[in-house]
Amino acid sequence: MDCIDVNFYRVLFEDLDPGRLRKRFLKLLLTLQNVERGSIWIRQKDRYVCVESLGGPSKIDIIKGASISVKHPSIVGWVMTHGEMTIAEVGNDQRHYQEFETDMQLKSTLILAFPLIFKNKEVYGVVQIVDTSAGSGQLNLDKQYLRLLKGIVDMGAIALDNALQHTEQVKRNVELEQTLDEIRNKIQIIGQSTAFQKAMKNVREYARTDFPVLITGESGTGKDLVAMALHNLSSRKKEPFVVQNCSAIPETLLESELFGYQKGAFTGANENKCGLLMAANRGTVFMDEIGDMSLNLQARILRVIQNNEIKPLGASNIQKVDVRIISATNKDLNAAIKAKAFREDLFYRLNVLPLSLPPLRERKKDIPLLLNYFIKRESLELDIPPKQISSEALKYLVDYPWYGNIRELENFVKYILSTGGDMIVTLKDIPDHFKQKQAIHLELGNGRPYTEKPVRLPDNASLERADISLTDYSWEELEKEYILQLLAQNNWIVTRAANTAKINRSTFDSRMKKLGIKK
Repeated sequence: MDCIDVNFYRVLFEDLDPGRLRKRFLKLLLTLQNVERGSIWIRQKDRYVCVESLGGPSKIDIIKGASISVKHPSIVGWVMTHGEMTIAEVGNDQRHYQEFETDMQLKSTLILAFPLIFKNKEVYGVVQIVDTSAGSGQLNLDKQYLRLLKGIVDMGAIALDNALQHTEQVKRNVELEQTLDEIRNKIQIIGQSTAFQKAMKNVREYARTDFPVLITGESGTGKDLVAMALHNLSSRKKEPFVVQNCSAIPETLLESELFGYQKGAFTGANENKCGLLMAANRGTVFMDEIGDMSLNLQARILRVIQNNEIKPLGASNIQKVDVRIISATNKDLNAAIKAKAFREDLFYRLNVLPLSLPPLRERKKDIPLLLNYFIKRESLELDIPPKQISSEALKYLVDYPWYGNIRELENFVKYILSTGGDMIVTLKDIPDHFKQKQAIHLELGNGRPYTEKPVRLPDNASLERADISLTDYSWEELEKEYILQLLAQNNWIVTRAANTAKINRSTFDSRMKKLGIKK
């Protein structure tokens, strides 16, 4: 090794790009043998392809990209098949494919070929070192020197193996990121049930118009995704899609968010602000939880729909705006109209195209599809292998009522992927609060069942019975469940939950603290 005045470690291991490494490696071998021509070949399907070459004085002698059929005798084919070094004297060796060099200015006289063997003992390719001198005396064929050269070739094969694996890993990482980006950004609305397909048929038909759409359905049924699909399928798809949850912020702030304001309109208004309605001009505005909007704001929204105009807070001039209104609610607006909590005229303006989304318990055929989708998506996010669900567990999950709808199912998938265990999810892996036969559904407020506390029932007891005694609960347990239900119903807005309970907010907050209730 000392006789070789070259830092081949640097040549072989400082660069992880396979293309650059092959060229540097080949140049090193040609330098060590004091010849000008060499090439590296790999097999691609039914041909041997030259992936790197260095030639003589003419570009014709550079054969990178050339190929030879695996059926044709060749030095490359012999070394690839036998996995051994060989020396071939051109003219006397039947393995040499002489026609290949017909147009070359310098012909081969002697070929030294080594297999490139990877760590898994696979012959990846062949490196050829070619003597083109008339007397074929330039190659050093001393046995000790060839053993030394073979050691360098073996190290080069390892370096090339590492470089290819690194490149493949980088490629997989890029593909994974692209896949994750697509999953994050792409709307995924999945289902094949009759109820779902009927709703999606309406989505496609409604998207062709600019009329207002009112989406109704229980919480967690995907109203926001459907709203985005309506926008993306419409002629407005290249324009803004603006979302505002009407229950998430106080009335005064919601008004300024939607309509904007002029500088000086109120304390703290230090500059003009463009409202969401104007920001969405020529696009779509999605107002979620429209049933929670105050009567004052309802009147202003009605004016937007009727006259296509808005007036920012503190402004004297009216501005024209072109927006499509999509709204959504999980409340019974007809009941709200009777209770004087929602304007009847606004309801009819919003409900031009009604769209009702079925709850998940009415889409049992879609549950396996959604489980599979969420498992794949979350596994990619966590960079873990996806789990499978046993047939017994799947049957149980299909029969489960899913009162939290798709959002509850999505959270279930996150739970089973986060809790480790076997790669097959069985019935015993389903958490206790999903155990349907141990749940009691309390009808509270809005008529929706609440299943937080498990209660053991007799084997022949039906969950649909209305005569289950509340005495199975302590007073504190009932109060805690009542407060939790109110908070869930009101999106954990304490003031609104207290109003529903018809008690002071401070009293409600005090009871929460005493019962240890936190969001």
